[in-house]
Amino acid sequence: MKVNKVINNNIVQSINESDAEVLVMGKGIGFKKSVGDLIDQEKVEKVYTITSHLSTNKLEQLLANIKLEHLQVANEIISYAKVSLGKKLSENIFLTLTDHIDYAIERFNTDLPIKNALLWEIKRFYNHEFLIGKEALTIIQRKLGIQLPEDEAGFIALHIVNAELDMAKVSQVSEMTQIIQRIMNIIKYHYKVDIDEYSLNYERFITHLKFFVHRLYSGVELEADKDTGFLFMLKERYAKEYGCALKIRDYIIKEFGRDLKEDEMIYLTIHIRRITSK
Repeated sequence: MKVNKVINNNIVQSINESDAEVLVMGKGIGFKKSVGDLIDQEKVEKVYTITSHLSTNKLEQLLANIKLEHLQVANEIISYAKVSLGKKLSENIFLTLTDHIDYAIERFNTDLPIKNALLWEIKRFYNHEFLIGKEALTIIQRKLGIQLPEDEAGFIALHIVNAELDMAKVSQVSEMTQIIQRIMNIIKYHYKVDIDEYSLNYERFITHLKFFVHRLYSGVELEADKDTGFLFMLKERYAKEYGCALKIRDYIIKEFGRDLKEDEMIYLTIHIRRITSK
């Protein structure tokens, strides 16, 4: 690859073998380089491919103004998250999480911490992502000697959830978290019991709710199930659970102005049955 543009001493713009625009990161990779010079492959640490999810100008501006060690830490955290989750993440996380980590460190250094109002909910509803956030704090401490507060593990977790669902904004994930909390409160008040938050059925239900709320935001609906007899049987057999699902539907109609299809109601009913059965 050749240098098309020098961003700074550690970042250059280039074109890869597939004729795609890329930003190449590495310590000293742009030092005393000019357009047309070959890139030293031994110095390459990370290659950012410019996709439809990433704004070239935003990415260039971000990478140009962030310390190399902060970029390296963010890359290590993202790589760890991908391995831990065993799934692909939206490429946009390279932009959003790197920017967040850089700003979090800046706030720490100027003694301006921010409390995470959703920390408790994040721990409950996005436990895997929160544990990745905790490991991220360990990586930051090990690499930079900075011990960020637990609140930041929660913020990092939201960025990861955002990348899993490929949401447009992390603020939407925060809103989703609050909606999940309200749905769980509806179930608790309906049954007047505490729910075992350490059970496998609870974890499955929370996973369902994440994608359920994501569908509400994206406007995607489940494919219709043609087996109407099965739907009728569930409503008859699990009348109390279906009644609880109806309360959730009323809340969604009020909150989103959107009714739920029968298939969504049945999935809710089945999950409610599982988490409330002793």
